[in-house]
Amino acid sequence: MVRGRAVLARVVVTGLVCAGVAACGDSANTTTAVVESVAAAPSTPAPPDPAAVAANELGVVPVLMYHQLSPHPAGDYDQTPEEFRAELERLFREGYRPITMAQYGSGEIDLPAGTHPVVLTFDDSTGSQVRFGDDGILAPDCAVAILQDVAAAQTPAVAPRATFYVNNDPFAGDGRALPWLAAHGYEIGAHTADHSNLGQLNADGVQRELVQNVRAITAAVPGIDVRTMALPLGVFPSDHALAAAGTWEGTAYRFDTVLLVGANPAPSPYGPVDHGAVPRIRSGRGEVPFDSAYWLDRLAADPAQRYTADGDPARISYPRAGGADPDPRWASRANPY
Repeated sequence: MVRGRAVLARVVVTGLVCAGVAACGDSANTTTAVVESVAAAPSTPAPPDPAAVAANELGVVPVLMYHQLSPHPAGDYDQTPEEFRAELERLFREGYRPITMAQYGSGEIDLPAGTHPVVLTFDDSTGSQVRFGDDGILAPDCAVAILQDVAAAQTPAVAPRATFYVNNDPFAGDGRALPWLAAHGYEIGAHTADHSNLGQLNADGVQRELVQNVRAITAAVPGIDVRTMALPLGVFPSDHALAAAGTWEGTAYRFDTVLLVGANPAPSPYGPVDHGAVPRIRSGRGEVPFDSAYWLDRLAADPAQRYTADGDPARISYPRAGGADPDPRWASRANPY
């Protein structure tokens, strides 16, 4: 082994010397090319053949909707901390990996080959979602602490990601929450200032609700870009366009994606998706029709329907036999097999 290293050292030195001496001619060029080839060798293995992992990046994506965690659930959308933990563990066990809604909306999905994106969304910014103790440490039974814990326990560890749709004065008024979420890679989205039914407001009222909400978020986290919005109660304003863009008192807002309340998985971001009305799946205690358990069971029974990553964010892989192709704006990345 020592002798081999000595030979390699002589080759490198010869290449460096010959590079500066014209008399070395072709020998210098050849040796330099070898050294450059070694330096250019990839440090990570190439992604596997898409067929080997049954990649389908035109498959559906579960966007799960959560509200409140409580030891004694009262509403249809509530869960106990134990139920929430169990659902997360199931997701990771079945190969799902969390992304934010902004990543979905922009198509910025970079996941290991064979895994599936899932978007975890939290509405209403309740204290059960993000809560700190007097020592500044997350309460262990709040939603984000449970997500952090379950993600860290995976092998290898998974980056915890989620999108929180907040109203003004979020998380029981704890001013630490929004900066903490932003600093730890979570997305913060709009949910109106007062959780208003936008269908009952005039155009000025709709825009006021959304502008005041965006102002409050950006005041708490300067420089943040609020890219997505979830409709309170799933209700559009009379002018649907105002859910995505508008202006009030000199402040404009524009959202890349607007979310509904139910009740099925979202299309692939590379397919025919309406970013102004992306569906979500409700998660509760089994009392909500077509809830998360229903859809996770259905996708587990028919895995060809769900989005499965090929491991290469530069291409969009999918089975040619499926008969579908990406939306034309993604055509340059299409990789049918």
